[in-house]
Amino acid sequence: MKQKLLELLQSTEGFLSGQELSDYLNVSRTAVWKVMKSLEEDGYEIEAVRNKGYSLKKEPDILTKESCASRINTKWLGKNLMVYDVTDSTNTRLKLAGEQGAPNGSVAVANAQEAGKGRLGRHWETPKGSALAFSLLLRPQIQPENASMLTLVAALAVSRAIDGYAGIKTQIKWPNDIVYQGKKLCGILTEMSADMDQIHYVIVGIGINVQMTDFPKEIQNTATSLKLVTGKTLLRNELLAKVLEEFEVLYEQFVSAESLKNLKAEYESRLANKDNRVNVLAPSGAWQGICLGIKEDGALLVQREDGKVEEVIAGEVSVRGIYGYV
Repeated sequence: MKQKLLELLQSTEGFLSGQELSDYLNVSRTAVWKVMKSLEEDGYEIEAVRNKGYSLKKEPDILTKESCASRINTKWLGKNLMVYDVTDSTNTRLKLAGEQGAPNGSVAVANAQEAGKGRLGRHWETPKGSALAFSLLLRPQIQPENASMLTLVAALAVSRAIDGYAGIKTQIKWPNDIVYQGKKLCGILTEMSADMDQIHYVIVGIGINVQMTDFPKEIQNTATSLKLVTGKTLLRNELLAKVLEEFEVLYEQFVSAESLKNLKAEYESRLANKDNRVNVLAPSGAWQGICLGIKEDGALLVQREDGKVEEVIAGEVSVRGIYGYV
């Protein structure tokens, strides 16, 4: 009932009377009043006026099951929603859920992570209330060797969502970091459970810097947040809903083609360093070239000094600009 009442308040500009709410929800007016009090305890600013009813004036930036579910407007993604105040890692939570048969499109969200995972085995913590940390569980009917492209699909979805919600223009640092003016806003990690010819599930973990204003010394020059960029306190549940909406659309396009052919042009339009010189940091040694774009399978095309075009595959390889992180 709390989620339904919150949805009604969010979708109404004026007032809703206690009688209207009780009739719609088929509960007593006393029950409506109790839920209103519970929302106020959560931090929602609700105006109550005699003979007019209730009106939502301000929302807090909180991640609860009710606050997230009330914003999600998708067909299938996020309908099975798990929200944690504090957890080790949303990827870990979804892996366990996946092994127990959780459905395609399950989503895990955390207000704080104590053992988040990054690319190349990196570890980080997500302080409470600072970031939007969530993971998607997918069961695509595609060949296992094509699953890595989901990382690029997710990057495009996040870039789209941030631009639309925050009103900025982000770029993608291949394959999966979202950056703004040369600094990282978001990282993505994809993990898979599969046999040789069948995917059991894919987990896509996403971490977006939202409310941070301070970063550890080692990343101060390479990381930023939406609060620092926009000067605003953006609501993480709204941003979550935007990402899920964008991802659902792009995912369906990707699965139908089992390649990035339908997404390649837009991805390249957001690709940082396209047509510029980059450093390719491979285990066999670093080399430089010109970033030309991506293939339909997600590989990065880089032209060497001698004109030869190399296909760079994500994994143990990093690509950076000549003068910095991007």
